Amino acid sequence: MIRAWRTVRVLPPLLLPALLLTGCGTEKASAGTGPGGGTSTAAADPAELASRAKALGIAPELVYVTESPGYTLAQQSVGVSGDDGFSAAYWSQRTGTQFELRVDRITFTAGTCAEQPVGGSDASAGRTKCTRDGDDWYRTAGSWHGYAVPKQGYTILLSGSGVPRDTLREAALAVHRPSAAELDGLLPPAPAPGATTSEPVRRGDLPPNGDGAPDNSVPCEGC
Repeated sequence: MIRAWRTVRVLPPLLLPALLLTGCGTEKASAGTGPGGGTSTAAADPAELASRAKALGIAPELVYVTESPGYTLAQQSVGVSGDDGFSAAYWSQRTGTQFELRVDRITFTAGTCAEQPVGGSDASAGRTKCTRDGDDWYRTAGSWHGYAVPKQGYTILLSGSGVPRDTLREAALAVHRPSAAELDGLLPPAPAPGATTSEPVRRGDLPPNGDGAPDNSVPCEGC
């Protein structure tokens, strides 16, 4: 299912709470892990990270996580961005706001920064405004704003609407490669070699014999 998400997406604010409630325990996936989180920060095994990421069509080198007080990874939001990029959303139950972490093979310079949209902004938001903030770019477009963190050959993007700038800046500073514990809550294990998909759902209205057409006859008492 995730492989079909080939474009950048930002989950609507009203959708994330529902997703978190339907996934038992997934709201605990990222909070408290990583640097300063108080749990294991052992680096994820590169081979394991690669197998899990590639199974979803994501380039392993583009998988990153972050942390920000009060915000939790929505595991159901994790998926592909563009051709082989990475995308995930972090949600705050207290404020009902969210921000997106996206990693794509794009390059930001003083000349190209303004050409890239910010999060879910569209043409009505006008041209993106870019300001240097240390080695990163702070970007705004309409109600959307965020940070672009350039890397070698790709860029890490954090964006949100209704999220304080300090929160996004802190999340940008906290971006890191996943630890072993974080990987378990981020990407599902890769299918075993040769594994097949689960059996199709069996329909009770299909007769055991014949051409397999549904049995839609109506019982007739006393006929």
